[in-house]
Amino acid sequence: MKNRNVIFGIDGIPFELMEKLSNNDIMPNFKQLKSEYIFKRLRSSIPHISSVSWSSIITGKNPGEHGIFGFTDIINNTYSLSFPNFNALKSKPFWHQKPEKKHIIINVPSTYPAKKLNGIHIAGFVALDLQKAVYPDKYFQKLQGIGYEIDVDSKIAHQQSNDIFFDELFRVLYIRKKTFDLLWKELKWDNFMPVITGSDRIGHFFWHVYEDYKNPLYHRFLEYFQEIDNIIGEIYNKLNEDDTFIILSDHGMERNKYNINLNTYLEDQGFLILAENLKKYNRISKGSKAFVLDPGRIYINKKGSYPNGTVKKEDEKIILDELESLFYNLKYEKQRVIKKVYKRDDIYSGKERNRAPDMVLVEKKGFNLKSGIGKEKIFEEENTLSGKHNENSFILINKEINVKSPSVEDIVGFLG
Repeated sequence: MKNRNVIFGIDGIPFELMEKLSNNDIMPNFKQLKSEYIFKRLRSSIPHISSVSWSSIITGKNPGEHGIFGFTDIINNTYSLSFPNFNALKSKPFWHQKPEKKHIIINVPSTYPAKKLNGIHIAGFVALDLQKAVYPDKYFQKLQGIGYEIDVDSKIAHQQSNDIFFDELFRVLYIRKKTFDLLWKELKWDNFMPVITGSDRIGHFFWHVYEDYKNPLYHRFLEYFQEIDNIIGEIYNKLNEDDTFIILSDHGMERNKYNINLNTYLEDQGFLILAENLKKYNRISKGSKAFVLDPGRIYINKKGSYPNGTVKKEDEKIILDELESLFYNLKYEKQRVIKKVYKRDDIYSGKERNRAPDMVLVEKKGFNLKSGIGKEKIFEEENTLSGKHNENSFILINKEINVKSPSVEDIVGFLG
């Protein structure tokens, strides 16, 4: 078939890492491709998290249109959290935009449960049940037969040794590769989109390893990316001359040193009042002006929108201006920690915009934004996850694109 598209996703990998590993011949296949084709920074979503970014990648839409603003959301007229899945996506992914084409979609985050399409769909993280993650049903048994797993078990990193966790990462990667190989030749497809997510797990748990070549696990970090590079080479060697080949990440990664509990900061500054006898966000009491959902999404406690909402419509702008100043002045050891404060209209457009957070924060390097409701301290040292997301994703594409600074929302437009 002519004018096919292959979109190969590597979750959580920054432009700088791909550049360095390829320049140092850890990823020679990628090095060759970036010398021949376009290799650029790709602007991630705001906030730069997988659920939002992958939703923009597959729909070509702003979150204000596709309606995914984070891994969690607040249920209307409550303080209860919901966990949006593929059913909550308000815009069609490209495989439903073009139902006449045949599609193979493997392990794309936030596409669970799998839905009917012209082709094959295996949903990725967060997927709770493999059978509901697979369409059509007949592939469920095939995947069981090769030991398919949706994700690596991160509990191993917390409860067992790092070596065992690396073993698990490699094992799941090999199964993922076997799945790519199996489905590549399963039918005559127009779009083939496989995603690797173990790369994100490695970044979160082992970024400190990457920054320390003397670390005993340093070679295993590099070896994992060598294996990814082998997969890239194998896919490239199977392409037809007129195929579009895109390699990309949804967001980047960098060192995390401190978590910032933003709700604790709001409480400290008198913007949030918490009751003692309730749990989580139901602790928000009357008199509260704002609260935070991960990561850095600020919501005004509006009258009529929340059970204990007190902020009137005419006062919202005043509160937002106060919060902007408050967050820009948040400091750790005399250094400001917030790089950018975005108000809703700065980043969102579309029919779902009114459901968006009123404000989104982007932090400076070394800091990670958390909601931290009920936490004692504003700043806490991070002792488990040494890597955190940033906006520096990347794209490599084997054709000319007329976009100087591409974003995740542009990807669908690059498909043949």
